[in-house]
Amino acid sequence: MATKCKKRAVLVGCNYPNTINKLSGCVNDAKAMREMIVSRFGFDSENVELLTDEPESTCKPTRANIMAALKKMVVAAKEGDVLLFHFSGHGLVHRIDPHQPPNEGEAIVPCDLNPIFDVDLGQLIQLLPSGSSFTIVSDSCHSGGLIDKSKEQIGPHSTLRGIAPPVDYKTRGISLATLFQCLQTAANVIIATQDLFPTRALGNAINTGTDNMTGIGSLLTTIFGNNVSLKFLPHYERDILNLRSLTEDEGILLSGCQANELSIDMPASEKTEGKAFGAFTYSVLKVIKESELGALTNRQLVVKARNKIIKLGIGQQHPCLYCIDENADAAFLGHQPNTTTGA
Repeated sequence: MATKCKKRAVLVGCNYPNTINKLSGCVNDAKAMREMIVSRFGFDSENVELLTDEPESTCKPTRANIMAALKKMVVAAKEGDVLLFHFSGHGLVHRIDPHQPPNEGEAIVPCDLNPIFDVDLGQLIQLLPSGSSFTIVSDSCHSGGLIDKSKEQIGPHSTLRGIAPPVDYKTRGISLATLFQCLQTAANVIIATQDLFPTRALGNAINTGTDNMTGIGSLLTTIFGNNVSLKFLPHYERDILNLRSLTEDEGILLSGCQANELSIDMPASEKTEGKAFGAFTYSVLKVIKESELGALTNRQLVVKARNKIIKLGIGQQHPCLYCIDENADAAFLGHQPNTTTGA
């Protein structure tokens, strides 16, 4: 007798409270997504892990905690299982001008500002058993490249690049310069208050001199040790891991925007029923609710979310879908409408 597939999820909401990077709607996104997948998509609440940076949270969404939760989910997966990773928070902003050199890899930013890059997510996807599925829903800036090699199903087509967001909206992105500045501050605090790290090493990292990826990597490895992205490990350590590029049939990505766009963090208003939300997550949830009990394909969901965002008055953010053709036309999270069958 075939074993019934399980649905597992890791949901993350980072509002970065009491910092210059503060957002409003990310925790609401994660909680609303949890409610939706349990009530509509057959997820058992015991298989849904929620990480938020609320003051009362006992498990903050640091890089270490997020990666541990994702690895636990992936390792437990069996053939036929459906996995979801939903992230609401900042993405790392490398560039906005499409004429500049290519990005050095997309990343999401946990609450401790220790980024998770596309290569880190790729390593997890490589561990998945055959026949399982891994869906990423990322409501963050520059999220359109978080899965390596994925085929673009719905992607860049807009001529509206560079349009400023509505004046009362924040964007979900941290620039390299801001990240570097925040890490410098953290390093200086460590120097002033602790003896856990060599002061000279921290000083050297701080004085790397620029807010580029090399300087950020130096600060991160000095502060967090080996608990950093694979991107910052020495080449010989990455070689030991035998990393490979993903093929286009691995992973499904629903991104809040194109790789060179910004995702919007919407304040509480009548448009969002009195709560702060991410424009993408709010639109996805509204589309699902309005679909009643019918199954939406990944393609249908992203197209409808795009239209919903436009109705919210946001014209510079275009959600995208990256996956193979078969998964583009498969039901989102493997959902099947309830049907009545004979005994």
